[in-house]
Amino acid sequence: MLSKITLCFCVILLFGCNSKAQQESSENKTKKYTVQKTETQWKAELNDLEYYVLRQAGTEKAFSSPLDSFYESGTYHCGACGVLLYKSQHKFDSDTGWPSFDRGENKNLEFDTDYKIGYPRIELKCANCGSHLGHLFDDGPMDTTGKRHCINGAALSFKPVKNE
Repeated sequence: MLSKITLCFCVILLFGCNSKAQQESSENKTKKYTVQKTETQWKAELNDLEYYVLRQAGTEKAFSSPLDSFYESGTYHCGACGVLLYKSQHKFDSDTGWPSFDRGENKNLEFDTDYKIGYPRIELKCANCGSHLGHLFDDGPMDTTGKRHCINGAALSFKPVKNE
């Protein structure tokens, strides 16, 4: 009797468990972005690191981006399509090795869930072209939003404030 229960439990466990780490959202597969390009076009426009981060959802090495410890006044834009994502006044030193912001231009950001490392994280993407930017965490400055937009420097382009 015990072996039948054990066998039944194993069958349920084997076929009943469905790992989200191996699934992609069907919504994201069919989502249409304002900027649409083929992978060949993206590869021609982006350098190897930019392509890896923006189009393959990779992560650059911590402390490798010059934008990590960069604090000039200006705006940060998507490195793939140029849409405004962040303002310099919302950038802070998180000491994590990646540029960090406590908020962004929400209309230009897409918040998605990824399971690539086995548990859910909020992935940040450009809402204009679908490029991967980084992730959102709840360990940002408590005196502002409490959020940390942890962004790959390779996913950003900086535009300085123009003095007029």
